[in-house]
Amino acid sequence: MLSVKKVAESCVSSSKLERIPSKYMYLKNKSDEDSVILCDEEAQNITIPTIDFSHLISSNPTQRSKEIQQLGRACTDWGFFMLINHGVPETLREEVLRACKGFYDLPEEYKKQYEGGDIFAPIKCGTSFNANVEKTFLWRDYLKCHVHPHFHAPSNPQGFSETTEAYCKKSREVIGELLKGISISLGEEENYIHKVMNIESGFQMMVVNFYPRCPMPDQAMGLPPHSDHGLLTLLLQNELEGLQLLRNDMWIPIHPLPNSFIVNTGDHMEILTNGKYKSNIHRAIVNKNATRITIGTAHGPPLDAVVGPATELIGEDNPPAYHAIKYKDYMRLQQSKELDGKSCLGHVPLNSN
Repeated sequence: MLSVKKVAESCVSSSKLERIPSKYMYLKNKSDEDSVILCDEEAQNITIPTIDFSHLISSNPTQRSKEIQQLGRACTDWGFFMLINHGVPETLREEVLRACKGFYDLPEEYKKQYEGGDIFAPIKCGTSFNANVEKTFLWRDYLKCHVHPHFHAPSNPQGFSETTEAYCKKSREVIGELLKGISISLGEEENYIHKVMNIESGFQMMVVNFYPRCPMPDQAMGLPPHSDHGLLTLLLQNELEGLQLLRNDMWIPIHPLPNSFIVNTGDHMEILTNGKYKSNIHRAIVNKNATRITIGTAHGPPLDAVVGPATELIGEDNPPAYHAIKYKDYMRLQQSKELDGKSCLGHVPLNSN
């Protein structure tokens, strides 16, 4: 299948800059239709939760306790926050973005070796989300790499593997500290989630999204409304914005602070906490000015782990709200369908007992 990058270049070269092929005309779903989009001025009046990582790992007990409380509120009320003072060097962030751009600048023939195949292929390159079942295609190319517990990445361009491996290692360190804070916010000891989810052997996937400039951005979609699998997702993007968060039936455009990360809770955090910390619905829109690149690292338990509500977080007054499901089976379910809000959680139904 032709990459969106090539489709976008074709629009320009054929002087059809104002049109995109009809198969990329996005069909809005219920989340799109039933929600309003806030303008930038309205969005400025909304305070997005911000977590200061340096406070979260502070040796000052009072400072750390306060930040953990804020982290808990962010997970409860939003399932989303911006992370500042995280300790990941700005040079590394810039290098990994350049490396990912370099991958998409490679010839199509090279990238084709990673197309198709099983959804659990350690390196997978493609376009849209699941072109086999989608009625219309998304304005998005992607590269997915399994980076933990075993690291996989393309060997080209030069330095790509080394740079992405260094970045993914730093992102795991950041996520590890966030999970400690979340454990404490749940009333457990700091290594609680690490132990029950076996995080040291946990699954980490790097997803590089490439959204070329689009001549009809109002008619196309980068990623439709969806929630993420896993516990937490850490997102890095280039200077182009496009992420929107659904909250109270409003799409809120996200304007990340300089040198910050965007973090959101995933479906398995919702399952593990029995709904206390819910995953959020978000989407990626496209623009007509330039290419947007994002790097998301999804963090979860080992693929064979069975995830259900944590024993310590349920009781007579808080019975299990989800059935347990193997992480790998949940991912297979999500990856075999069209993205559609939190529809996959509907397959982990309320316990009728």
